[in-house]
Amino acid sequence: MTPTPPSAPAARRAPDEQAPAGAATTAPLAGFTVAVTAARRAEELSALLGRKGAAVVGAPALRIVPLSDDQRLAAASRELIRRPADVVVATTGIGFRGWVEACDTWGSAEELVAAMGSSRLLARGPKAKGAVRAAGLTEEWSPPSESSAEVLDYLLESGVEGLRVAVQLHGEPLPDFCAALRMAGADVVEVPVYRWTEPEDTAALDRLIEDVAGGGVDAVTFTSAPAAASLLDRARRLGAHRRLVERLRGPTLAMCVGPVTARPLAAEDVPVLWPERARIGALVKRLAEELPERCPSLPVAGHRLRLRGHAVLVDGAVRPVSPALMRLLRELARRPGQVRDRGELLACLGGDGDAHAVETAVARLRGALGDPAIIQTVVKRGYRLALETGECAHGGD
Repeated sequence: MTPTPPSAPAARRAPDEQAPAGAATTAPLAGFTVAVTAARRAEELSALLGRKGAAVVGAPALRIVPLSDDQRLAAASRELIRRPADVVVATTGIGFRGWVEACDTWGSAEELVAAMGSSRLLARGPKAKGAVRAAGLTEEWSPPSESSAEVLDYLLESGVEGLRVAVQLHGEPLPDFCAALRMAGADVVEVPVYRWTEPEDTAALDRLIEDVAGGGVDAVTFTSAPAAASLLDRARRLGAHRRLVERLRGPTLAMCVGPVTARPLAAEDVPVLWPERARIGALVKRLAEELPERCPSLPVAGHRLRLRGHAVLVDGAVRPVSPALMRLLRELARRPGQVRDRGELLACLGGDGDAHAVETAVARLRGALGDPAIIQTVVKRGYRLALETGECAHGGD
């Protein structure tokens, strides 16, 4: 499916960031549960989501392993000091800084920076540009799109035949990028500064996968392609891959920071969204616009109802609802205005029970919603949402 363009910590939840029940205004993500899979900047992303009202569950899908003791990095650095590159491509700020810092531990940072002083430096984005300048160097060019593809186009258009090109990798190989340069005649030196691997303790990640596969999460955020691939791979090993992908293809939104991050999900036919600008803040903004639009507004008994993941908005006020009662309300809202018999409603509650269990659940749900008239009893038949005649559900209040 084509994407749509624009040690491990325990799972984290931030329900206290939600707007309180009865508030006149509601945070855009209040009532939604959002998963964070990031390894880096997870706290920053979680805080931004919390300020938008979301309940956040988080577990890193991977772990960053610095390669300060890695012989491949040491060998590549020595080779570039001995024979400086004509072109150096800095793909990430953290990676470029880590490269210089690793060489510093070996006592060769000054030599490396001096060697790169004679090279043409290309920075994939502003963070890479900042790291280049922090090292006392100056970039020749940086693409406005922050795209590796645009960097590649720039190099190929200017010509690389016979040139020595050093490419700082960012957590995983860039086979297409490097292969294209080699096919154009470049001598490519790959510089692996750090790599991604599975978290040392996968318990939090396993719980997160089960939360998503079980329908307890409304959206999952991804800030790197390795994180998306790692989540899918771990789910496969847990036997939860099919359920996870089904949720991501259906009611659970997959929100990525950019199109490169989306590729492992798109390969599984998961529809993916991302912001126009590849920034964490832009990701949160797009999510805060998208999720509420997926919840229709129902005109019921003089109120406006919006069903969200773990809460209901009644006239814009957040009303927390337990999972069992939310299933009951969703069943009523699936065909709003139509009478649902007690047998249908009992099935959605789960477990053994009888008509009295449905009556008790309906009474509790009425209390949670704040107005008993929202759910109407139809004598000897069942219950219905008191949908107002002549009005249709729509996206706006």
